[in-house]
Order: sequence, then structure tokens, then C-alpha cells
Amino acid sequence: MLSKQERTAFYKSKEWRHIREQVLKRDNFECQECKRQGKVSTDKRLDVDHILELEYYPELALDLDNLETLDFECHNRKHNRFVKKENKWKNDERW
Repeated sequence: MLSKQERTAFYKSKEWRHIREQVLKRDNFECQECKRQGKVSTDKRLDVDHILELEYYPELALDLDNLETLDFECHNRKHNRFVKKENKWKNDERW
């Protein structure tokens, strides 16, 4: 299992930046989860996700078959990090 420091170092590495670019190009800069749901997502922030998590499967860190492009929302949803921001203006008077 990789420590947080080891994962941080990996994500800053030249090898990761290179493979990340390859995955984005392979996936046509499209979120693969949205694509599976029949949606098209463009102009969104894209992440490259490890299907089997890096922390537990470091041997698959640079395996193209273990990587896919996800947009920010899908990536956070997959890892249960999705927090909906409250609209601070919802109770304001509308003109």
C-alpha cells in the first residue's frame, strides 16, 4: 500500500504527466462515465482516474487499461467526495 507522500510524489512525476496526456487523448478528452450514460460532457475539468486505486494497486499505476478520463464531478462522485455547495443567495429577495 502506498503512503500519501508516495502518491503525491507519483502524481508530480514526469511519467504520470506523460501517461495522463496519453489517456486524455485516447479518451478524446471526454468523461468516460458520462459517455457510458449517453451524455456528452465538454468544457469541464477532466481528471485521469485509476480504476483500481493507486493506493492499493501501485503495480497498475501506469497501466493504460487501468486508467480512464472522468470529469471532476464523476471523479468526486466515484470517490464519495461530492459535496454540494449551498446557495447563499437562495433566500434573498428577487426583483
